Amino acid sequence: MATLRVCSTFRLLQRQFATQLKVGSTANLRLSALHTSTAASATFKVERPSQFVSLNALRDNRGARKVKKRVGRGHGSGHGKTCGRGHKGQKARSGNSKPRPGFEGGQTPLMRVFPKRGFKNPMKRDLQPLNLDKIQHWINTGRLDPTKPITLKEIYESNIVKFKDGVTLLARGAEHLTTPITLEVTKASSKAIKRIEELGGQVVCVYHNKLALRALTKPEKFAVLPKSAMPMTAKLRKLYSDPERRGFLAPGIKGKYQPVSFNFERRPNPNAAI
Repeated sequence: MATLRVCSTFRLLQRQFATQLKVGSTANLRLSALHTSTAASATFKVERPSQFVSLNALRDNRGARKVKKRVGRGHGSGHGKTCGRGHKGQKARSGNSKPRPGFEGGQTPLMRVFPKRGFKNPMKRDLQPLNLDKIQHWINTGRLDPTKPITLKEIYESNIVKFKDGVTLLARGAEHLTTPITLEVTKASSKAIKRIEELGGQVVCVYHNKLALRALTKPEKFAVLPKSAMPMTAKLRKLYSDPERRGFLAPGIKGKYQPVSFNFERRPNPNAAI
């Protein structure tokens, strides 16, 4: 009965709206729209929620929480005995789901099939080259002071070259060097030594191990500056005792010139930052 009443009401509204359209007056159209909205609001009902939102009714979104898979609890659970892992095999064992890199299923891996050749020399030094033309350019721009001995500390602070184990002096651009200087480097070529001594300068090759080199370039990190180590191998001792290579242990240089960058004894550092 309620459905028949709604249908009859709707048909009545349709007829009334059609007749008002034929008349064509604006006032009639407004009245018909008003009657239509009133009738629709009469039939529309707001359904109240059966349960209000409360703390005891809060739930996670569907799929946010998963039930833990309980294995080994009998055949009836579907995950009993082998717990869904099947029978035997590598994947049936615990701790073998993800093999380590290079594992080839028990076969001798490729990294062990081929033998290793050679070795890494722990005494090898990676010396960075420094040429004479670059030194003259740094002097002309005021980044190096030629009146004082230029050691590895001044080379490091002026950023003329970045080095890790030391600096070797080379003679490229020797014709551009016009300033007499005193240099303390790790190694030097014979042509570079000849050009500097022609101008009245001096070259001395000084040995620094890693600790002494760090204490020289970053002395603020040491409360007590360590004693510099002497050359350890026979090859290095021969190099720094050779007068032709201008080693600091050579007979003609050892008594006349004392290297500024070499600490012959431990001494406290007043400029330490620690």
